[in-house]
Amino acid sequence: MAKGLYIVGVDLGGTNMQVAVVGSNNRIMGRAKKKTRASEGSVRVLDRLVDGVHEACIQAGISLRDVAVVGVGAPGAVDPKRGVVLEAMNLRWNDFPLAATLSKRLGQQVVVDNDVNCAVYGEYKLGAGKGASEILGVWIGTGVGGGLILNGGLYYGTTFTAGEIGQTILLPGSPPGSRTLENNCSRSAIVDRLVRLIRGNNQSIIPDLAEGDLVDIKARIVAQAYAKGDRLTVQVIKNAADLIGISVANVVTLLGIQRVVIGGGLTESMGESLVSLIREATRVNVYPAVCRAVEVVATKLQADAGTLGAAVLARQWLESRSKIGRAPAVKKSAAKASPAHRASPAVKGKTGLAAKASASPLK
Repeated sequence: MAKGLYIVGVDLGGTNMQVAVVGSNNRIMGRAKKKTRASEGSVRVLDRLVDGVHEACIQAGISLRDVAVVGVGAPGAVDPKRGVVLEAMNLRWNDFPLAATLSKRLGQQVVVDNDVNCAVYGEYKLGAGKGASEILGVWIGTGVGGGLILNGGLYYGTTFTAGEIGQTILLPGSPPGSRTLENNCSRSAIVDRLVRLIRGNNQSIIPDLAEGDLVDIKARIVAQAYAKGDRLTVQVIKNAADLIGISVANVVTLLGIQRVVIGGGLTESMGESLVSLIREATRVNVYPAVCRAVEVVATKLQADAGTLGAAVLARQWLESRSKIGRAPAVKKSAAKASPAHRASPAVKGKTGLAAKASASPLK
């Protein structure tokens, strides 16, 4: 493949980060996966991200110098034009200049967007969203994120933060920390609820499946317990699915969305058994009756949705700038394909790469 046709896509989650080198045919050529460990601070998080980029390049058999642009999906509210993470609770970041900081570390162009925006755009172009012009994406993982495709493109709103369905108030009368969709229906919230109930002497097979370790219950354990008909797990999952379905129905009623894509770690583990519950709850609660035809489907790209979507958005950004003769040059000579690499020359010119991307995919 010709030099410069490779894109790096990064899915930076609250628990894990995934990196992929993507070819011009949107095929993943190399991968890396690491723990985020946000509690260690932004510098250590970026250390691991940079290492992951180099490891993925090595697996793909290329140098970082062969990469045209890096696309990153970050959790929380993101200003993609400036490449700034405005607020990411699970990373403990506020107004963090991710594009500029990572550009300096890699010596590469970096484009940043919300992680679920990236995943939903990936599904829209390559997966479960193909053929639909309006899509709501709901990703259920460490938190609950959302993204919107309207009129055939990502919808950002004036503040660039549209789609944050997880932060919508679901139970206004509840105490702080238990009011939002995310507070109640993320994988983390579901696991916390199950653990509290089990420790409150409610019977479940989860302790056996987890070999007695209730500290870090994975989504696959929840999925196994549900598949085996564990009564407690079934009750908790059905309650969460009902609440997710109500929230989705509100958006479908408001906007007339034709397709909803459900993704994230819990969906990847449970598949149709979770999606069918959300579909049923959505269709029962939409208005008017014609909206009951809404399609509620599972992710097709699964764990690759975020990295592929970030790569597709980054490639689109690069191509749009090239068409008007504005593709900026990057000093790459010092960037070495080594996992030990920590810093490289900064991008020349403006540090906030996406700050003046007037021809970017943010139209």
